[in-house]
Amino acid sequence: MTDSGRGDDGGVVVSTPGQHGRRWPPALDRPAAVAVLLGLAGVGYRLVLLLATVPAANSDEATFGLAALHIATGRERPVFLYGQRYMGMLESYLAAPLVAVAGPGWPVLRLPLLALYALFLVLTWRLSRRLFSPWFATVVVGLLALGSERVVRDQLTAVGGRPEVKVAVLLMLLVAVGLADGRIRRRGWAVAAFGLLAGLAVWSDWLILPYLAGAGLLLGYVLRRELLGRAGVLLLVGFLVGAAPMIADNLVAPPGEDSLSVLRRLSAGTGVAPPLADRVRAGLLTGVPLATGLCSVDGCARWQAWFGVLYPVLLVVAAGLALVAWRRAAGRPLARRVRPVASLALLAGAALTLLAYLRSPLAATAPLDNARYLSVLQLSLPAVLWPLWVAAVDCWRGTVGVAGRLAGALGTAVLAGLTGALLVGTLVFATGTGAARADQRQAEAVADAVRRAGLRAVYGDYWTCNRLVFDTAEEVACAVLDGALRPGQNRYPAYWQRVAAADRPGYVLPAGSPADRRLRAALGDRADAATVAEVGGVRVYHPEPALRPVR
Repeated sequence: MTDSGRGDDGGVVVSTPGQHGRRWPPALDRPAAVAVLLGLAGVGYRLVLLLATVPAANSDEATFGLAALHIATGRERPVFLYGQRYMGMLESYLAAPLVAVAGPGWPVLRLPLLALYALFLVLTWRLSRRLFSPWFATVVVGLLALGSERVVRDQLTAVGGRPEVKVAVLLMLLVAVGLADGRIRRRGWAVAAFGLLAGLAVWSDWLILPYLAGAGLLLGYVLRRELLGRAGVLLLVGFLVGAAPMIADNLVAPPGEDSLSVLRRLSAGTGVAPPLADRVRAGLLTGVPLATGLCSVDGCARWQAWFGVLYPVLLVVAAGLALVAWRRAAGRPLARRVRPVASLALLAGAALTLLAYLRSPLAATAPLDNARYLSVLQLSLPAVLWPLWVAAVDCWRGTVGVAGRLAGALGTAVLAGLTGALLVGTLVFATGTGAARADQRQAEAVADAVRRAGLRAVYGDYWTCNRLVFDTAEEVACAVLDGALRPGQNRYPAYWQRVAAADRPGYVLPAGSPADRRLRAALGDRADAATVAEVGGVRVYHPEPALRPVR
């Protein structure tokens, strides 16, 4: 760990309040100025993608958008994602004011997520600078400014939880560190805010629990006996306020439908679990590098999987380095001792998240689809990479022996390789967005075709319906059918009821899909006459007389 006045990356002096008084905006030293430029590049890159609706939208994200529309118009106050009881709707509430002003739209829905990403960069930089060193914090910001499709999708698409909980954890860690070094004067308010953030994070996404545990232990280390008194009460009150929507909903949930029961069933899965070796192999060689941004969403080449193998090694080395720093800080002020403990909290969060992921059968059976559950590992990137930076800096300073120089050369190579791989992943995605843009254009063309046909109530498959409803601002209602033309996963029952009440509903189905084939068989000779439009791979039907699905 480093001194507050001097970084371990070349003697850079960190500006202090005494140097600049109350000057605003505060003067930036060189590491901070470079970090600002890198952060602006990362935000600008994502803004361009956001305006182009890249990555492509889908019906899951549309459900969050529809909830934001319902909140904006005062029709609903959802606690969890429609149709389930475990994914909080904080992203919809953040987007609701914008939707109320500008109306529903994909850029409008995603704009709060871009703001959360920018805040994530700022907080990561502040925490990394306080725990480690200025130039290292700048390098971390540079790495986080890059983004492959998997990384950007987790940051910019409104599918629940991850962008906001990462910000919450960083704020909690900064609160704990600020309490330790005396920068925070209003300790009671700070502890209450810590609890509030923890409650909001639990409501929003349970995946963050390992990091919340680490942050909680850090706060306990800082406050210790204070938590047995007023501070503990404030912490509990803050948590209850933040988690109040979740608590209230679970109190009235039917038996077995509370969040914990639902998550337990989802975690159990079905069938025989794959062998542990398969889960570890897929989790490390695909999940970790994909979530980090080294690979495309289609999978990881062998040369891209190396970071997954190295990741647990870095976790162990970083934990050892933090423990050594903590032992050396024994007897020194709490402000010095808290830094390695905060680093350990980040490492513990990463280790527990990875272990939980490797326990899941999905780590082996569907690693490409489920690597998103490892996106929170971005929180631990500074702590994981710190040993490489220390080794590299010591080597270039020439203050170590032969073994140290070898370790430094290796650390430099790994950091350079990681940077290069992330840059390649970013370039591959940024230059290959044509398919996503075409997908969005087709979805808009389908919505236009449905409206031109005079249809206001249609049946469709899951990945068509809510996206169509959102693209038409609920001008068109869509009820979900499965491949057998039976009721499917209708997250918002009001749409099914509206379509069921229509005199002559239409159908919007992917051409050649099981549902499309079954519908054409049911229509028989009337199939072509009932087809009013075909846009790309999607057919729009308006049967006469009305054809109802199997109930």
